[in-house]
Amino acid sequence: MSTTPDYQKAGGKPAAAALLLADGRFPAGGHAHSGGVEVAVARGRVGDLDSLADFLRGRLATAGVVDAALAGATCARARNFPVPWAELVAEGEARQPSPALRATARAQGRALLRVGRAAWPGPILDGLVRAVPEGAPHSVVLGGCAGAAGLGPAAAAALAAHHAVTGPANAAVRLLGLDPLAVATALVDLTGALDTVAGGAAAAAHGPLSDLPCPSAPLLELGAEDHAGWEVRLFAS
Repeated sequence: MSTTPDYQKAGGKPAAAALLLADGRFPAGGHAHSGGVEVAVARGRVGDLDSLADFLRGRLATAGVVDAALAGATCARARNFPVPWAELVAEGEARQPSPALRATARAQGRALLRVGRAAWPGPILDGLVRAVPEGAPHSVVLGGCAGAAGLGPAAAAALAAHHAVTGPANAAVRLLGLDPLAVATALVDLTGALDTVAGGAAAAAHGPLSDLPCPSAPLLELGAEDHAGWEVRLFAS
């Protein structure tokens, strides 16, 4: 049995697409969001490398699991027309009780969709726009972009898990002035957990959408509602 990741089996182009979608410099607006770190810093829950590592582990085990599962499930369905976009969006929003986080997920999704349609034009992402003109959560759009780029569910899930921790980690460097090398090492320490989350999401990708995991993150949700009311902030979320 081949051990080559599914995003590499089709050749160089899909592998390069995965790298582009994982890159924080990809112009999808991710740098404008802290993933909840800004409010966690302000409220004293994150203040050094150890507390940041705890935050990232918790975020991966909750929001990261949900996002990875949705991205993987979306990618698994992206090439089978008609794609159940409305159902995918409904499942994503049902797993996000915070109105502020739902709005943030849609804003990030719209930003990614703009660049995704330019990079990988075609019926997959055009169909998402027609089906859900008001916008879809970022994890659903990410799964659609992965499918349009020729990637598989495992790669889409890994990308979502990656974004769940790297965005907040980079925001913490800016907010707290942490040593970037130490933060990078903390992310390396999470790679085993990232693989576990992505593997679980890939295994569930072809199952019923209603069976996708739904771990809760009350502090992230309450923090998002708190952050949304700030008049002055560095990050949009």
